[in-house]
Amino acid sequence: MSAQPVIVMTGATNGMGRLAALDLARRGARLGVVARSESKAESLRQEIERAAPGTPVDVFLADLSLLAETRRAGEDIAAHYPRIDVLVNNAGLHAFSQRVTAEGYAEMTAVNYLAPWVLTETLRDRLIASAPARIVTVASRASQRADTLDPRGDPADIADFTRRGSSKLYGRSKLMDIMFTQELGRQLKDTGVAVTCCCPGFNATGLGRELPLAGALEKVLTALRIGDPQQGADIIVKLATAPEFAGSSGGYFAARTAQPLECPEAGRGEEVQRALWEATYELVHSFR
Repeated sequence: MSAQPVIVMTGATNGMGRLAALDLARRGARLGVVARSESKAESLRQEIERAAPGTPVDVFLADLSLLAETRRAGEDIAAHYPRIDVLVNNAGLHAFSQRVTAEGYAEMTAVNYLAPWVLTETLRDRLIASAPARIVTVASRASQRADTLDPRGDPADIADFTRRGSSKLYGRSKLMDIMFTQELGRQLKDTGVAVTCCCPGFNATGLGRELPLAGALEKVLTALRIGDPQQGADIIVKLATAPEFAGSSGGYFAARTAQPLECPEAGRGEEVQRALWEATYELVHSFR
């Protein structure tokens, strides 16, 4: 990794992403932050300046529920940096009802899976040219709730769902992140780009923002030290910086222990993972 590594990160203005960004800044990284809110990005910039004075922070504004904006942000990032050492796909959303974006995708699927796919694809050549480099995607053990996976139908699914049914669909979006990581790991093997994903553990920050009393529940859990976002931040930073993960190709790792995890059965195996990749490629390029 270069003397001042460039680390591009989504979801850095809240929760574990903010903690990870602060840690990476203290370690001497230059941060490229993809954010929807200019004010939140500015608050993060000020917090980083206090924690690690002089750390460069570049902000790229984009709504990651919109793939056109995600692709544009990726193009701006590639034009801005001669090299990129690490891409961290951390932004995520648990929606409790279906919302379809202006582009025709389910918002939760767009933010959790399609946006990381598009941003990574847009920056892929720059990352390969920058090798050794790394791609880290935040998945989740919630992926175990998805008992089936249709590679062609699920990325495009916009059917309504209930609050109760949302957990399985959230898990499905995170399962697709694991599958994406493992297929990409095979594609980038021997390029010098390490590809990993992680389960960040249960995090209270931002928990169920759309649920009644979510803010009060978050405060209670935080006071009880349940759902500490630091454990998620720690595994992100470890995958982004630790030497032992520099050669990982498609690994999926747990928070706290950093032990390897197995992809849930519904998305396990090269054939289904490749099928998902091909279907996603067709889906995101059909919009352009």
